[in-house]
Amino acid sequence: MPAHVAESDSTPDPTSTTCTTDPLAHERAHLAASRAALRGMRADVQALDIRDVTANWVNAAVLQSQIDDRIKALADLSHTPLFFGRLDYLHAVGGELAEGADGERFYIGRRHVHDAAGDPMVIDWRAPVSQPYYQASRTDPQDVGLRRRFGYTGGELTAYEDEHLTDPAEAEHTSRLLQAEIERPRVGPMRDIVATIQPEQDEIVRSGLGGTVCVQGGPGTGKTAVGLHRVAYLLYAHRERLARTGTLVIGPNRSFLHYIEQVLPALGELEVKQATVDDLVRTGVEVRGEDEAATAVVKGDARMAEVLRRAIRSHVTAPVEPVVVVRGSRRWRVPAYEIQEMVDELLARDMRYGAAHEALPQRIAHAVLVRMEEAGEAPDDRVQNAVARNPAVKAAVKAVWPAVDPAKVVLRLLSDAEFLAAHAGGLLSEEEQKRLLWAKPARSVKSAKWSAADAVLIDEAGDLVARTHSLGHVVLDEAQDLSPMQYRAVGRRCSTGSATVLGDLAQGTTPWSTESWGEALFHLGKADAVVEELTAGFRVPREVIAYASRLLPAISPGLAAVESVRESPGSLAVREVPGGTAELDAAVVAACEESLRNEGSIGLIAADARIPVLGAALEAAGHAYLSPGEETTAESRLTLVPASLAKGLEYDYVVLDEPGAVVDGEPDERTGLRRLYVALTRAVSGLTVLHAAPLPEVLVQA
Repeated sequence: MPAHVAESDSTPDPTSTTCTTDPLAHERAHLAASRAALRGMRADVQALDIRDVTANWVNAAVLQSQIDDRIKALADLSHTPLFFGRLDYLHAVGGELAEGADGERFYIGRRHVHDAAGDPMVIDWRAPVSQPYYQASRTDPQDVGLRRRFGYTGGELTAYEDEHLTDPAEAEHTSRLLQAEIERPRVGPMRDIVATIQPEQDEIVRSGLGGTVCVQGGPGTGKTAVGLHRVAYLLYAHRERLARTGTLVIGPNRSFLHYIEQVLPALGELEVKQATVDDLVRTGVEVRGEDEAATAVVKGDARMAEVLRRAIRSHVTAPVEPVVVVRGSRRWRVPAYEIQEMVDELLARDMRYGAAHEALPQRIAHAVLVRMEEAGEAPDDRVQNAVARNPAVKAAVKAVWPAVDPAKVVLRLLSDAEFLAAHAGGLLSEEEQKRLLWAKPARSVKSAKWSAADAVLIDEAGDLVARTHSLGHVVLDEAQDLSPMQYRAVGRRCSTGSATVLGDLAQGTTPWSTESWGEALFHLGKADAVVEELTAGFRVPREVIAYASRLLPAISPGLAAVESVRESPGSLAVREVPGGTAELDAAVVAACEESLRNEGSIGLIAADARIPVLGAALEAAGHAYLSPGEETTAESRLTLVPASLAKGLEYDYVVLDEPGAVVDGEPDERTGLRRLYVALTRAVSGLTVLHAAPLPEVLVQA
């Protein structure tokens, strides 16, 4: 059925008789009433008086913080539709209606809204009763007689479209409103896709908290949005548990996190933290250095975990003297062989180093208490604790199982060839050990020029000493780019929780990027995770994704190409520019000007080395531009994007400068072609490729 479009932008009076005869007017009246109800809910919270219900200032501060968060969550975002769909059930949900009675009706939106009497005006999209909005079909209507979608301009309801799922006379059709929402030009940060979630995406979004899900998805399949909406769903379904244990979204860089940061707040979720992997591990050292690619690969190898374990455990030494504890006139002696038995038992239990360091004095003290009891005394726990703090016991523990500093252990491994060889023997080759050693050893932890890979090693060493705090749920996006040691660092943050892992093997652009999700999930500690694959593309036009997919046999053999559902003839233009650099620069500026005539955001993507030149060319032509992470606006829509930061971002129109330079800017051809694949798939509506040098052969041959 075609969409019904509003003839007027005026908001009708809900009490008017026009609403009963004009469906669109009726729906707009319900929208106005729902917004009024939301304002009432917010006013009720703002009016709460907590002075008589809190015992002290701490309780008052906690309660006031919760109230403030609730007020923020109930904000009415004027340009965000309060509801986007309606379900008319054939029967009562969870019960039967009297014969001839109408079924129940629910408006589906981003949050729950109720009127003054507590009756629902809008149902949260995450509620079970809302699921048929995404899953119902003609073959499985799920008791839904009518599904209505709404179209908006800004925050104003302007159209609706109906599907009668149980009417055999109505022809099946593609929703024009749904397609228009998917293809709507974008300015500003990433927005939610709650109105356009597809059935296969919905199944992933609503998967349970107990298991880890890995989503392999090519460009435009919505994997990032699916991961964020899964967090929102889990917070709805398991709010109390996740409020205690916490949630975290991990992205590849700050630009990406800024791009996605408004999705969850738009869904009413304000408490989810965001970080990069580097943010997680840079807790004790300052990263000022950079590794060569080959060195970073070795540091990121999973074998380094065992090297670190050996190095940490090497601080444990055999006792050579007995422990003699003096209490009053008595002397209590624990022989060296008995202390060795305690050490052996702690080592066999494979406890964390720090926990064993804390346990050993208690074990020695217990042995002393046994001797006291055998001598007729009756010591209690206070005596045992006092013995554990005895100077003789503390000295023995310091000699046998001393405290260690994780950063100092890593510093010694990277500075001392003999120490490294002693603990890397049989694990790393001599060549690999040479790559790890600093040419000029640092004198101290503070003066060392630590790299990002070094920080991950220190984090691993820290976990060997003391357990890392685990969260309830972690979302890891662009996961294909992590090293095994980085996977372990993330895995520690959800060791007792679950994870949503998102990525595309074809977009792996680090020398250590993973070749299979099975390997990645093993290092993450989630080998039993379910791997789902999204192959239907909703954002990138078919012509563009087909061109980019020419690279797949070279960069990720066996990976299925994305099948885009978007037909957009003329969305791809590949132009060779005669002449040299000056001619190419001018052509790039002209292509940007051409793209700016269209509605939406524009991204100029180029090899990192070309960014200063193109920036100067744009400025000379009078065009201001943004950097990745800066928010596009209606007045400032052009972003200059280094290829290394393009991953995860998208623009309505993309101008890609010199593909060959993008490939050549990486340490090897495979990584370069993967970087090019990322750059080619950032366009939502149109892609213009400009080149003066020959295109990579794999593009031409295909």
